[in-house]
Amino acid sequence: MSLTDLEKEQLKAMIDRGEKLPAKYKSQLFENVPEVELVWAGKTSEVTNVVLPFQSIEQIDEPRKDAGKQSGQMSLMSMIDPNSGRQQSGWSNKLIWGDNKLVLSSLKNGPMREEIEKAGGLKLVYIDPPFDVGADFSFDVDLGDENVTKEPSIIEEMAYRDTWGRGNDSFLSMLYDRLLLIKGLIHPKGSVFVHCDWHVNNHIKSLLSEIFHQHNHVNEIVWYYYNKFQGNINRFASNHDVVYWYKNGESFTFNQQREKRGETVRQIKRVWDKEKGKIVNAKGPDGKVLYIETDERTIDDVWRLSMLQPADRKENLFYPTQKPEALLKRIIQASSNEGDLIADFFCGSGTTLAVAEKLGRKWIGCDLGRFAIHTTRKRIIAVQRELKQSGKQYRSFEILNLGKYERQYFVGIDPNLPEEQRKAQTLQREEHYLTLILSAYKAERVFQLPPFHGKKGSTVVLVGPIDAPVTLSQVNEVIDACRKNKISKADILGFEFEMGLVPAIQDEARQKGVTLSLKYIPKDVFDRRAIERNQVKFYDVAYVEIMPKTEGKSIRVQLKDFGVFYRQDDLDSLGESLKDGGSKVTIDGGQVVKISKDKKGVVTRDILTKKWTDWIDYWAVDFDYESRKEIITILEEGEERQVWTGNYIFENEWQSFRTKNERGLELLSGKHEYPAKGKFKEAVKVIDIFGNDTTKVVEERI
Repeated sequence: MSLTDLEKEQLKAMIDRGEKLPAKYKSQLFENVPEVELVWAGKTSEVTNVVLPFQSIEQIDEPRKDAGKQSGQMSLMSMIDPNSGRQQSGWSNKLIWGDNKLVLSSLKNGPMREEIEKAGGLKLVYIDPPFDVGADFSFDVDLGDENVTKEPSIIEEMAYRDTWGRGNDSFLSMLYDRLLLIKGLIHPKGSVFVHCDWHVNNHIKSLLSEIFHQHNHVNEIVWYYYNKFQGNINRFASNHDVVYWYKNGESFTFNQQREKRGETVRQIKRVWDKEKGKIVNAKGPDGKVLYIETDERTIDDVWRLSMLQPADRKENLFYPTQKPEALLKRIIQASSNEGDLIADFFCGSGTTLAVAEKLGRKWIGCDLGRFAIHTTRKRIIAVQRELKQSGKQYRSFEILNLGKYERQYFVGIDPNLPEEQRKAQTLQREEHYLTLILSAYKAERVFQLPPFHGKKGSTVVLVGPIDAPVTLSQVNEVIDACRKNKISKADILGFEFEMGLVPAIQDEARQKGVTLSLKYIPKDVFDRRAIERNQVKFYDVAYVEIMPKTEGKSIRVQLKDFGVFYRQDDLDSLGESLKDGGSKVTIDGGQVVKISKDKKGVVTRDILTKKWTDWIDYWAVDFDYESRKEIITILEEGEERQVWTGNYIFENEWQSFRTKNERGLELLSGKHEYPAKGKFKEAVKVIDIFGNDTTKVVEERI
């Protein structure tokens, strides 16, 4: 329908006055407008197309070298190095830590897209985005005989607040961006499953119909969890979630699913009639309808599957939003085939990925939370161990992030510019970067005291680079400058630190009269609101002590010590806030402390941490560190180029970790046999109960 001359004049006048145009003219003014569309304030179809290089920080090929000689990678043998047991070619599963919007854009538009296509394309995406339930995403983690609350990181909390900050508008904007990117990444014969509940299911269906088109709607699946305890409520109990299934093109995979009945039943036999083109009742030679007896039924769109219960000690990880494996097993079996590539971009505790691994699918997982990535890593390794023990195949997986490239992006540096232009842009943005970090640290900027960038009281502050670790030479420069200027306290802030600096360099500084603190800069600094609310916490770098034990050409590594310096609450204010007779477990100075107030108002403090091993949730060994360089592919002026980052990939060859059921931790690694004599570097990675990692590298002559 065309516009009349009067309408054209009215619209022109509105544009001249800077007024918004009425929505009723949208179909006349723009092409390809959907027949049905969900509209909200701030909606835009413009989606980020940024391409950031992925950094591979860890590779897990063998769950445990000493867990048995039987290999679980039977059909992958042509891809396996017989000497190292490491997967040398073919698809390696990917667990990615980062903002899924940046991850999806980089997958869709970057060099890894080709790798995805070589793996057959992305055939299935399942996502379970956060519902607007006012959820508290903190949860308890075990520490020795006690447990302590794990708070969400500020960047996780802010992401959740962004999602629901303006109610449905901000949630729809978040999800709309992700679904548009998913549609551009998924295979034409792929499927999308979106899990939701009653809070937003009507909006989500409208979004999916707009992006994937209504005619591509396959099913609205109702997951009825019959075992949810409701208590005494004044309405019908809410005992189901909804899963929407949309295909991405004309054809898609569907494997009919059947389940056992409670009893055997007699039913009419049904067969396909080619002439009529439909299923009809089967008949015998006498023309009578045939019957069969069966104890199975074809599964329809209502799934009666139990939800996870606290008493489930086998599967329940007590992770917020965790779903049962039975639900994902049905989705994956129905809509993909063995060897297909699937993805979950809100992977949480890794249920989708664990089920995919068990069912022989390739996978990609992504989450914003560091603890989610760590939980998933342990879960996948446990699955690999089970598969290896039973002689079944599994693939290696690697842990990726956007690392320094994400940080550059946050401060306005384009990582895809040619090197010289990127260096120039880095210099231009340096002052903005320094001001940002110092503001978050509550320090003032100084210019007349090189190499320092700021002061916090009587303590000088140096901010490490955005795209490289703080090195030993930089730390020594700080110590020398402190002695020269008669300064007794210095803080060094960095995103990364050269391995093994702590605690030796601090002891050395102390002998020279300088109290030195090395602190990690959290990603939270990139959220202005977190800085304004004084919520950004800088944690001291932890330290690891190890002892290699050699015998001939073999080696074992013993974990000797581990130190952290966390603090959660101000103990004095916490004690004042407690009610009489109340108590709370918190962390102060790297110790778990129980603050109690008796009925007379007297506050007492009890240190609950029994030993340093209580802090360790997981540790792993790479017996030949620096054997595999981290090579990334970057785009420069439209051309792909492979570059060594200067880092090495941690190849996880042996590990010990705690689970909900198994709280023990081995402190001596399994034996590793080197092929020949020489110098080798062993790297040990320790992950604490909050998911933060610390790495130590030592060189040993064999």
